[in-house]
Amino acid sequence: MQSMSRRICVLTIAGSDSGAGAGIQSDLKTFKNHGVYGLSVITAITAQNTRGVQKSYELPHNIIDAQLKSVFDDFEIKAVKTGMLSSDKVINTVVKHFNSKKNIKLVVDPVIVSKNGFPLLDKAGIKSLKSKLLPIVYFVTPNINEAEVLTGIKINSIDDLETAAIVIGELGAQNVLIKGGHLKKSIGLPLGTDVLFDGKKFHLFYANFVKTKNTHGIGCTLSAAIASNLASGKSLDKSIAEAKNYVLKSLKNSVKIGKGYSPVEQ
Repeated sequence: MQSMSRRICVLTIAGSDSGAGAGIQSDLKTFKNHGVYGLSVITAITAQNTRGVQKSYELPHNIIDAQLKSVFDDFEIKAVKTGMLSSDKVINTVVKHFNSKKNIKLVVDPVIVSKNGFPLLDKAGIKSLKSKLLPIVYFVTPNINEAEVLTGIKINSIDDLETAAIVIGELGAQNVLIKGGHLKKSIGLPLGTDVLFDGKKFHLFYANFVKTKNTHGIGCTLSAAIASNLASGKSLDKSIAEAKNYVLKSLKNSVKIGKGYSPVEQ
């Protein structure tokens, strides 16, 4: 864990989860556990628990814009992680603040829909994600469902994961990690194998699959952990490997709360 005295600042731009298992709340827990100072810009407020999202309210865009201006004016931010961005207008607001910020590692978790099927990014937002946000990101971390939406490719194998990663890379993302946790056939590879495409070659990341329903916020946790590691100066490969180990421990230590998918333990 990094010393807090270094004051490494990492920003999350995401929605608020009233159940505290995902979103802003999960990101800030992850940042603290990685010894970095967490900043937050809230894009939306959700009524959410372990059973899913029931309602969502997107904050006024001038408020989102003001939050971004405030944190960027005062803090030296090493990395930024985005989660729920909800619409094309929110994405446009976020993109505007990164046009002149070339030294910040931008990590995008392309949140599109909740586990219970509640839409967290509208159709116009998906188009803006592909055309405006992905071209400026350092690293993007879709799961299989998100990768299928972004590429139109049905993913059933590691080969499909690699093809989808190339397509997302062609949209502009410098590095693409597609998470294989939902892959039904890994063809001799461990379940939970993730594929990284760095623009030139593929890297596979393995983890022992943990069979549990306590998976709420797992995507937020992984991307926030990677952003924390990158901000601390670690290489991309090491940032991913250590983040996967962190998630693995969180899954193993998770406990049942609520009546649905309990959050990973942090």
